[in-house]
Amino acid sequence: MRVLLIGANGFIGRFVADRLLADPAVQLTALGRGDDADVRFDLATGSPGALTRFLDAVHPGVVVNCAGATRGGARDLTRHNTVAVATVCEALRRSGCGARLVQIGCGSEYGPSQPGSSTAEDAVPRPGGPYGVSKLAATELVLGSGLDAVVLRVFSPAGPGTPAGSPLGRLAEAMRRAMQSGDGELKLGGLGVQRDFIDVRDVARAVHAASLSAAQGVINIGSGRAVRLRDAAAVLARVAGYGGALHELDAPPGPLRGAIGHPRGDSEHAVPVAYPYPDGCGSWQQADVRTARDRLGWRPRINLEESLADIWMEAACRI
Repeated sequence: MRVLLIGANGFIGRFVADRLLADPAVQLTALGRGDDADVRFDLATGSPGALTRFLDAVHPGVVVNCAGATRGGARDLTRHNTVAVATVCEALRRSGCGARLVQIGCGSEYGPSQPGSSTAEDAVPRPGGPYGVSKLAATELVLGSGLDAVVLRVFSPAGPGTPAGSPLGRLAEAMRRAMQSGDGELKLGGLGVQRDFIDVRDVARAVHAASLSAAQGVINIGSGRAVRLRDAAAVLARVAGYGGALHELDAPPGPLRGAIGHPRGDSEHAVPVAYPYPDGCGSWQQADVRTARDRLGWRPRINLEESLADIWMEAACRI
């Protein structure tokens, strides 16, 4: 099976590439903006015609799109997350390759949900920020394209390679600083939100399974269990061997103000982990993952403690 992977150098894309390369039946070609891509192409600025010519030359059976942006203003997010996907869909429609499309979506497309509930694929999406809006628009483009396509809505990915600017990445960095400077306490705010964390290696397994399946539409990829961020902080402290005290501070309403926490000083110097949590999904999010089980034969395997241990290992290398 010939697979074209777009965005192979991103957080999720790197692990998808590893997973696909481990399958001897897969011939992988990576397309992206970086020098390490097999073919350099910028979806945000490249034309559908140019991509069509490449598809006709390579003739993949599956196209996996892991490319996109998680930060930036509405214009940049629309360009990288929506316009780029429109380019992929149009190129696939024009091409004679007949490839199946596996698109990486996100849980932010759903927006806030009722605490205690599990969000299924038939929930009405109400994204709470420009990132979720841009990803939802991409999903709608894929679903309306007439292509053989599936969208994997990934909830909160974690594990090795977690971006330093994400809530878990910033939490690990705050703990690293505290340990490096010998502080016996770490003051953190905004730990009340609950999210469905899923290891990026499990996400890669889901992409592999979706590439081989005939499933179409939207499929949630998550652990199926919401975890409070303060509980994740406690697990991280345990795997890091941090013996200091974790003091949780009430985070005042308002925009996110910089770093995840401050290892010393009074409360006015401690900055919220994430308040509001930057995905626009409110205080609670938990995936209903029964569709992934039934249609892909997929279940998560890696628990959050292992994911956090890998995040910490990378942070500890900076000590």
